[in-house]
Amino acid sequence: MKYIILTEWKGLARSRSTRLVLVLLAVALVATTVAGIQGMQKQQAQQELANQTIRAQWDNMEAKNPHGAAHFGSYVVKPVNPISAIDPGINALVGNVLRLEAHRQNESAYSAASQSLMMSKFGALNPSIILQIIIPILLIFLVYRSISSEKEGGRVKVLSMQGLTLMRLIRAKAIAYWALAMVFLVLILLVQWAIYPASFSDDLLIRSLSLLLAYAAYFFIICLVTAFLTLRLKNATGLTAAIAIWVLWTIFLPKLFGSLAEANQPLPSRYEFQAAMREDRSKGMDGHNPSDQRQQAFKDSVLQAYNVQSVDSLPINMDGLVMQADEDYGNKVWDKHFNTLYSTYQQQKQFYQFSGLVNPFAALQSISMGTTGSDNIHRIDFLRQSETYRREFVEMLNLKQAYGGSKTGDWGWKADQEFYRSVPQYTYASPRLSQVMPHYLMDHAVLLFWLLLTYTLVYVGAKNFKFV
Repeated sequence: MKYIILTEWKGLARSRSTRLVLVLLAVALVATTVAGIQGMQKQQAQQELANQTIRAQWDNMEAKNPHGAAHFGSYVVKPVNPISAIDPGINALVGNVLRLEAHRQNESAYSAASQSLMMSKFGALNPSIILQIIIPILLIFLVYRSISSEKEGGRVKVLSMQGLTLMRLIRAKAIAYWALAMVFLVLILLVQWAIYPASFSDDLLIRSLSLLLAYAAYFFIICLVTAFLTLRLKNATGLTAAIAIWVLWTIFLPKLFGSLAEANQPLPSRYEFQAAMREDRSKGMDGHNPSDQRQQAFKDSVLQAYNVQSVDSLPINMDGLVMQADEDYGNKVWDKHFNTLYSTYQQQKQFYQFSGLVNPFAALQSISMGTTGSDNIHRIDFLRQSETYRREFVEMLNLKQAYGGSKTGDWGWKADQEFYRSVPQYTYASPRLSQVMPHYLMDHAVLLFWLLLTYTLVYVGAKNFKFV
């Protein structure tokens, strides 16, 4: 087997056109990887500057009413990790900046796509496109050419008479070209590690390994499918069939199952979603409407708790408590609607994951985005952590209004700069791969299923091959 693999590699090295294609492909991969890393470094620098500016504005805020400061709010930015340059996923399509303020749970904004005409229309070339689309089609041509030349030249029969089984021959050829594809993937990771040697934590190393294994499985599946079709079909029909399957897997089926997922678990329009939240929100307390009956009932309960007859007799500021009660109800409304929205996202993802049973490319895409932290699961985790901070942030300001020494109705009262500097800064803790891995077990199982299936098909095809 080792001799066959070396022979295949020598054959590639002797072909000038093949050498040129491989060199150009390697250059393109390195160039897109470096460009992606540079873009990410620029984004990180902008994020750090934005975070420093936002925090400086907050720390240097002049004496201000706490609830006014809650409306002034703050901004948080979703950080990126080094290997996200390999597969940007949805990062370029969704916003990475989130405004945090009282009474509202905002959507992320300022996506890279919204600020790039080329990206929004054509998409940006990145290593994942080359790995998922270009390298598989190259493998199809190389594996077909190698096996068909052996079959049509009659050398398969000669080799079998010398004791080399057809299955062993095909396995060796598949491994030879699979190993070539893996060189490109390892090259990308080496470039990443060379530029970010100190940034690779144990979690990022595990993510890199997971990415490596997923692509390794998919590349070998492509090699085995091409080998099987080349064995079973005559002339160039095997090549045509392999290319047709590649088109189905990478272009047609993803769009088809994506549309079916949306039809099966439809999302509400933005207008419907916001209208439903406004409807539920209107059923709660309005912190800015003194005549609201629910607000009056809440005030009565506070007066009873302090055993006084009027808000003027309270040792605290009722306004701060009312605002926080308003926030607490709003949080319940947002939890109801956003949790339903996130649940629909998850149901769509699970539906799409099952399409991997007929399309292993879907499983590869899911694992690739998941391991690089550029999928919807990581995005929702960022939104959830940001919302948790927003609630703590607003509550701290409202309670300062309530218990900081002011009286009810004294909206001119201001908290000093020292208080605003005491408000903790937001820090996003990205989940470890082990925490999100349960979401991708189905995808790993699908790739394993396809490996076993395609290997079995090749084995049976080789065993039943009729020599002529």
